[in-house]
Amino acid sequence: MRTRRGGCYPRVDMYSDRTVVKRLRDFSDISCRKRVKMSLEGPRRCDLFEELPDDLVLCILCRLSSTASCPTDFINVLITCKRLNLLGQHSMVLRKASTKILAVRAKNWSDSAHSFLKQCADSGNVEACYTLGMIRFYCLQNRGSGASLMAKAAINSHSPALYSLAVIQFNGSGGSKNDKDLRAGVALCARAAFLGHIDALRELGHCLQDGYGVRQNITEGRRFLVQANARELAAVLSLPSAVANTPSWLTWNKLSHHRVSAGSGSAATCPLLSDFGCNVPAPEAHPASRFLTEWFAEQGGVPGPGLRMCSHTGCGRPETRRHEFRRCSVCGAVNYCSRACQALDWKMRHKAECAPMERWFGENGDHQADGNAVNGVINGDVDMDLDADDDENGGQQAMLEN
Repeated sequence: MRTRRGGCYPRVDMYSDRTVVKRLRDFSDISCRKRVKMSLEGPRRCDLFEELPDDLVLCILCRLSSTASCPTDFINVLITCKRLNLLGQHSMVLRKASTKILAVRAKNWSDSAHSFLKQCADSGNVEACYTLGMIRFYCLQNRGSGASLMAKAAINSHSPALYSLAVIQFNGSGGSKNDKDLRAGVALCARAAFLGHIDALRELGHCLQDGYGVRQNITEGRRFLVQANARELAAVLSLPSAVANTPSWLTWNKLSHHRVSAGSGSAATCPLLSDFGCNVPAPEAHPASRFLTEWFAEQGGVPGPGLRMCSHTGCGRPETRRHEFRRCSVCGAVNYCSRACQALDWKMRHKAECAPMERWFGENGDHQADGNAVNGVINGDVDMDLDADDDENGGQQAMLEN
């Protein structure tokens, strides 16, 4: 740079070189600091969950859906992120969904709950097929679709679905009295009993003892009833130790239930194993049966005009036409969809409440059901009156049809 006089400033090489070196050093320091900062922030931005393969996540979700204790456990996972929501609706996960996940309450019923059960059923979940089938058949009155879903579960050897279809065949539910098929009901009941269903074993035993839909064989029927009692005892023993070791049901009942009069009312407990003298707590109702009970309880306990509910609290089945269920032959105040429900309710509750009603007395003052009442007390059960659908002359033949 020149001055006014035309002279030049002296050039100092050392100063310029030092300045350049310093600037280069400063620049290199800044670049190093940036590299260090970027290297520290790199792992924080990396999402390790996204690096997991879908097969591993599906395996974890399948395990969760099969062991979850309530629907909330599974729903909380689905709402965590989009990926879990997408993989949680995979058919493999929904096929493994347990009964507790599908336990929808009647007060929470909605279109989304219906859609979820349908999605599980379409994925091949037999529990969803049975639960949705029961809801559609009895609550939504979509008989064809409900029976089809229960049949889909029955084909896959689902014992509750087989037993429910047997009850439908015995009663002709969803149709007229001419739609009853006793032989088909016995065949379905035998298949469910082979799979270990306790109510089916009890129903088949009563059918064999009474000759209802099958040739009468009292000895074989008694064997099925004893087998039902044994399986019921095994189910109680498989409960958690805190429940199974309580002395309330292990105590031996010294009073024989086979010689208790109808009006004594000494059976204050729930002697479900009266043949062995054990007082066993009532079995837990299936979520589908509990849904039916809650659904019709919100409607005042009346499924429709002139229709009745099954009096067994653990059943929940309503009538689909008038006088479909049979009533107690002694008091006429209770109605049952099957002999299994009648036997359970008799030992749990009705034995202490059953008493003859005046409307069941004949014109001459003789009690027409005395013979049935005595036999009911001796056998530990009480007989059910003929179905009101049957004719007076042909009703007995229909009950004893081979």
